[in-house]
Amino acid sequence: MTFPYWPPLLGGMLIGLSAAMLLLLNGRIAGVSGIAGRLVQGAQLSANAAFVIGLVMGPPIYMVLFGRWPAVTITASMPTIVIAGLLVGFGTRMGSGCTSGHGVLGLAGFSRRSMAAVAAFLLAGILTVTSMRMAGL
Repeated sequence: MTFPYWPPLLGGMLIGLSAAMLLLLNGRIAGVSGIAGRLVQGAQLSANAAFVIGLVMGPPIYMVLFGRWPAVTITASMPTIVIAGLLVGFGTRMGSGCTSGHGVLGLAGFSRRSMAAVAAFLLAGILTVTSMRMAGL
């Protein structure tokens, strides 16, 4: 009997480990939106570039380890993906961070702001899925 949740479990553990290492070794929160934003602004280039390169290298490393690309299915149209990306960017600025910063390290640090942000993320996701299903999308 195989355990179907090994990939997400191991992925979550690696995210937690990398966030903890970044905090312990560099004193930085592993909020991807903040890291990407600082990289675009040219701040702390080596550290931010290393983090972003590590994110981008995930699928090629998967390919080397497992002999195939990770399975990804995208059913949305390109305009929908672009609009969704812009809304996510707007939301991360409005919420002072993204799910990785608030959800992984903010909750671990018992930050009330992060607890409110994660509750808002979850509520928005639930409402979005529910309304799309009701609309038949």
